Amino acid sequence: MSIQSELPENVTLVAVSKTMPIPDLMEAYAAGQRIFGENKVQEMADKHEQMPKDIEWHMIGHVQTNKVKFMAPFVSLIHGVDSLRLLEEINRQAQKNNRVINCLLQIHIAEEETKFGLDENDLMEILESERFKALENIHVKGLMGMATFTENEEHIKKEFANLKTIFDHVNSSSIIRYPMSTLSMGMSGDYKIAIDCGSTMVRIGSSIFGNRNYN
Repeated sequence: MSIQSELPENVTLVAVSKTMPIPDLMEAYAAGQRIFGENKVQEMADKHEQMPKDIEWHMIGHVQTNKVKFMAPFVSLIHGVDSLRLLEEINRQAQKNNRVINCLLQIHIAEEETKFGLDENDLMEILESERFKALENIHVKGLMGMATFTENEEHIKKEFANLKTIFDHVNSSSIIRYPMSTLSMGMSGDYKIAIDCGSTMVRIGSSIFGNRNYN
């Protein structure tokens, strides 16, 4: 867990534990890690059942509306929220569980079409809508985005800088009720660039747990 010690104080480490067995997570837990990121709701729910209850579980994968109910009782932060419809479903399930669920809105900053996310116009449209303002059981804590998968560091830097500009623009506007505090960008291969560009949360898996076996 030496990664945590090299991060600035204002940067939160999410240990991306998807596909990893519980003993590996417990090793990280014993070293002091309390925030784990999963990309499948069922796997996260199973691990939540079996592991200590002071863990914060972050859903970092693409979320389907019909799966929200399974994590609504315990999830700490949902990273990849990319539609008003999904926000409304999270709000509905949060109400049922008498909770306020924290969310990040995912912005599409990469060149790959396969990555999800809103563009800046979509984002502003959601934040300015009456439907969004009526949601009382969600708290949009900030934005997240993933850069293009490339060796070109200048290209990655440009995409992260773009997301930081959008984040600052939203925070300086009067359309939100409270300032956003979290800018989640950066993974094992590019988190240092992300931090230089203003990231306050990084999602790191292989540098903590080693390479995954997807078989």
